[in-house]
Amino acid sequence: MKQGIVGYHLDDEGDWVAELGCGHFQHVRHNPPMVSRPWVLTEEGREEMLGYSLECKKCDEGAPRDSQ
Repeated sequence: MKQGIVGYHLDDEGDWVAELGCGHFQHVRHNPPMVSRPWVLTEEGREEMLGYSLECKKCDEGAPRDSQ
């Protein structure tokens, strides 16, 4: 199920995590060549992606909301 990005936070290892409108979290790493998300590296890039929909596998599985 697609869910929009509503915010971000850093995890304990310094990787960016998207906070989705459904209450789930999803890592949004830039790790080329496997994953190319250069927008995650800058504050401006992350702000531009607010509202962008990501596929939320946790919603598909009926998982409870994540908490920070």
